[in-house]
Amino acid sequence: MNPETEFREGLDELVVHYREIIRLLGEDIDREGLQKTPLRVAKAMQILTRGYYQDPHKVLRDALFEEKYNQMVIVKDIDFFSLCEHHIIPFYGKAHVAYIPNGYITGLSKIARVVDIFSHRLQVQERLTQQIKDCIQETLKPLGVMVVIEAKHMCMQMRGVEKQNAITTTSDFSGAFNQAKTREEFMNLLRGESKKI
Repeated sequence: MNPETEFREGLDELVVHYREIIRLLGEDIDREGLQKTPLRVAKAMQILTRGYYQDPHKVLRDALFEEKYNQMVIVKDIDFFSLCEHHIIPFYGKAHVAYIPNGYITGLSKIARVVDIFSHRLQVQERLTQQIKDCIQETLKPLGVMVVIEAKHMCMQMRGVEKQNAITTTSDFSGAFNQAKTREEFMNLLRGESKKI
C-alpha cells in the first residue's frame, strides 16, 4: 500500500469529524479555503499514523543476512517526525541506533525503516526510544542494542512554556551496552571522536 495514494478504512469518518472540529473552532466550514480541508487533514493523519499498519519486525527479518561480523554497527542521524500523543502536535529530530551483531546483520536502511514505523504512531519520545531498541533486540538477537534520540517538541515550542530551543534526549540500551565502556564508545562515535583512518 502506498500511503500517499491509498487510504485506510475510516477516512470518510475522519472527514466528518474534522469538519465538526473546524466548525467548533469558530470557522465557516463552507468557506472556499476550508471546503477541502477536512479531507486533506484526514489523509494527512492517516499518512502520519501509518506505522500502526506496518510490522517493523518483518522489515528486519526480510533483510536478515548471516554474517560473522561482531563489532558495533551504527546508523546515526536518522531524521524522524512523530506526533506527541498528549497534544497531537509534532515532535521531530534525529535517532542514532547501534547494535553488535551476533551472527546476523540486517540491511542498514531497515534500521531507518524501523525508526520510521514507530515514529508514525501517536508517541512519547521515551516509548519511541524503547520500542526501537526492543524491536531490534527481539528480531536480530544481537549482543546488544543502543538507541539515542534527540528531539524538539512543538508542544513545548508553540504552547505551554514556549521554549524554542529546548532539546530532549532519551536513550535505551541492552546487552553489551550495559557496560559503560561500550556505551562510551558509541557516544564518542556519535560525536565524531573516533580515530581517523
